[in-house]
Amino acid sequence: MKLGFVSAILDQMSFEEMIDTAAGLGFSCVEVACWPRGKAERRYAGVSHIDVGALTDKEAARILDYCKVRRVEISSLAYYPNTMDGDPEKRAANIAHLKQVIAASHRLGVNLVTTFVGRDQTKTVEENLELFREIWPPIVQEAEGLGVRIAIENCPMLFGLDQWPGGQNLASTPAIWRKLFQIVSSPNFGLNYDPSHFVWQMMDYITPLYEFKDRIFHVHFKDIKLLPDRLREVGTMAYPLEYMVPKLPGLGDVNWGKYVSALTDIGYNDYACIEIEDKAFEGSRERILNSLKISKRYIEQFVI
Repeated sequence: MKLGFVSAILDQMSFEEMIDTAAGLGFSCVEVACWPRGKAERRYAGVSHIDVGALTDKEAARILDYCKVRRVEISSLAYYPNTMDGDPEKRAANIAHLKQVIAASHRLGVNLVTTFVGRDQTKTVEENLELFREIWPPIVQEAEGLGVRIAIENCPMLFGLDQWPGGQNLASTPAIWRKLFQIVSSPNFGLNYDPSHFVWQMMDYITPLYEFKDRIFHVHFKDIKLLPDRLREVGTMAYPLEYMVPKLPGLGDVNWGKYVSALTDIGYNDYACIEIEDKAFEGSRERILNSLKISKRYIEQFVI
């Protein structure tokens, strides 16, 4: 596997500084954040290490040369919006930018985009499946025409009051994936698999790897720590951040040995990116860099 990280954690760095950091720490790839320029609407969003709206062939060649010299690949272009937002204007803007990211991924020869399918959080699962049927086939068809694969992450985007009710991402469980893949059967539509989101939903994160092995285009390494005392007090119907906390790999409840073992069973040998969302390692550049070093050192026990 090619080990990297999600670039959003280095939001204060330019693209060049971010790639230099990846090279200096010995990472072989980076999942590059490509949000629209402007104010972030939530944590870890709004980071734009590549401005896809202004990407020319000349700039794309410069980016690829910069990465080649430093021996750091771009695993995917990352943009995680709500393409099924209940607000039609927000929905349209998010879809328009996603299409720019898809086009940029083609132009760079990366040919992979990591994203969410989104969700209208005021609607039922069944209603959202119909909305998905309306919105997503044309997006995937456009990507397929460019030879770009789309890998959707399984984060429910349900953490606190601002995502309630329902969360902002429909594609959160294997049961729903099966329905999405029935609607969009394209081989260019698959998964960015993150085990941490299964943990707080009290789900098995190993078995689905085998069922969906042909759909796994990209994987994340992020951990989640359950807080049993809090869970006993508030239950699983509470806002998730009341009973769990994102952690660095190895500091939470994911069994990384079993996870990586299953990935090797299914023959996965592509990009694996550490996603840092551990607040205990924020606050300074030094702490953020240490979080990448610690995570890399831990994951390298399993991934060579």
